[in-house]
Amino acid sequence: METEVPQQTGEKLIRILAFTTVISVMSATIFNIVLPEISAEFQLSLAQVSWVSAIYMLIYAIGSVTYGKLADTFKLKNLLTFGLIILAAGSLIGLAAQTFWMVLAGRILQAVGASVIPATAMLIPIRYFPPERRGRALGISATGLALGSALGPIISAFVASLLHWRWLFCIPLLMLFTLPFYRKYLNDEHGKPGRIDWIGGGLLAGAVAMLLLSVTNGTWILAAAGLILFVLFAVRINAAAEPFVQPRLFRNRHYTLGLLIAFLAGGIGYALPFLSPQMLAYVNQLPAGMVGFAMVPAAVTSALLSRKGGKLADEKGNPFLFYTASVLLFICFVLLSSFAGIAPVFIAVFLIFGNVGQTFLQIALSNTISRTLPREQAGVGMGLLSLLNFIAAAISAGMYSKAVDLGAKVHWNPANSHQDAFVFSNIYFVLAVLYLGILLLYYLQFGRAARIRVEKPSV
Repeated sequence: METEVPQQTGEKLIRILAFTTVISVMSATIFNIVLPEISAEFQLSLAQVSWVSAIYMLIYAIGSVTYGKLADTFKLKNLLTFGLIILAAGSLIGLAAQTFWMVLAGRILQAVGASVIPATAMLIPIRYFPPERRGRALGISATGLALGSALGPIISAFVASLLHWRWLFCIPLLMLFTLPFYRKYLNDEHGKPGRIDWIGGGLLAGAVAMLLLSVTNGTWILAAAGLILFVLFAVRINAAAEPFVQPRLFRNRHYTLGLLIAFLAGGIGYALPFLSPQMLAYVNQLPAGMVGFAMVPAAVTSALLSRKGGKLADEKGNPFLFYTASVLLFICFVLLSSFAGIAPVFIAVFLIFGNVGQTFLQIALSNTISRTLPREQAGVGMGLLSLLNFIAAAISAGMYSKAVDLGAKVHWNPANSHQDAFVFSNIYFVLAVLYLGILLLYYLQFGRAARIRVEKPSV
């Protein structure tokens, strides 16, 4: 009887969390399709307005780790209350924004608040579900992630078609409806009080921000400043008693190389939700609403096939799923490079290959990397993987937008004949080549070892 109440509470919380996760994921990418409109309204370059997405990703990454550490000291219900109130303030500022700096201020506050959600998504399954039922709870949370990715383009297209892009700031406000339920069902338990390495987190955020600013402004001094901050961050995490990131994780060679592959693959894969809408807007001249609808088939297909990817990983192994994902992504990038500028309906079909491939890739890499970690380091190690995924998205958004601003006078893919699309064709061509390198790196590190284990005769 005593265990029944916590289990019933956990079931209620995980469903509330799934809804919250859907809105949180949508909030991260809903502005991608309206960046050209923001650029035109404020007369800014794409690299400059890309900060609307990049700054959100960066703060979301640092904030998710910070809230996770704060939950050891403060009540989770109070952290959620604080986070969602800050998110609401950011939404209202963004909705009323008349200058670009107000738009950025709104997105910054939204990210500061919303980053409490991934921390909550990690803690609720651990605190309210026994180990034998925790996988199901995590599965429900993962479904929220997939559903949010699928609904994002639909909701964004709908709002952009009927209303002004500023109304996209209102979508995260839906999370406020969950706050009374969190406060009702979350108990007052918290872990052992611990220190938060604010200096380490600040150095990491500053290093990435300097790198993004150097890309946006084309200034090497800022890049040098970012490098110095990163060196200081490395020194800090090795000297601090409770560092922002545990340096002992990097002594695990397989884990470190897995992180490198995930970081590179995440940055390349972010071209699909970020760069593709810009191509449809600038080259195909589609309004924001139609851009969103062109992204819908790929998002829905990847959400529907996400469970299939998990089954393939279990039945065929992670390397098989990774190779399948790589083939789909390579096909997508080659098609986009060769035919950038053709009718949007074909671009929508090409994106299906890429989105499904990216979904499969995330499943394969998460499973592969988790198996390189001992059980006591799994939580911290996978949290760092999530952190780097968001940072990779932030950095790649700045790099892609700067490349589009620079344009292209020549094209590297002779199959493409649309002059207005040369810059996008070139970017996708480079991404396809880079992906071959990632595929080789994965094979050398993980695939070959798995093959040897399979072929090794049993004694």
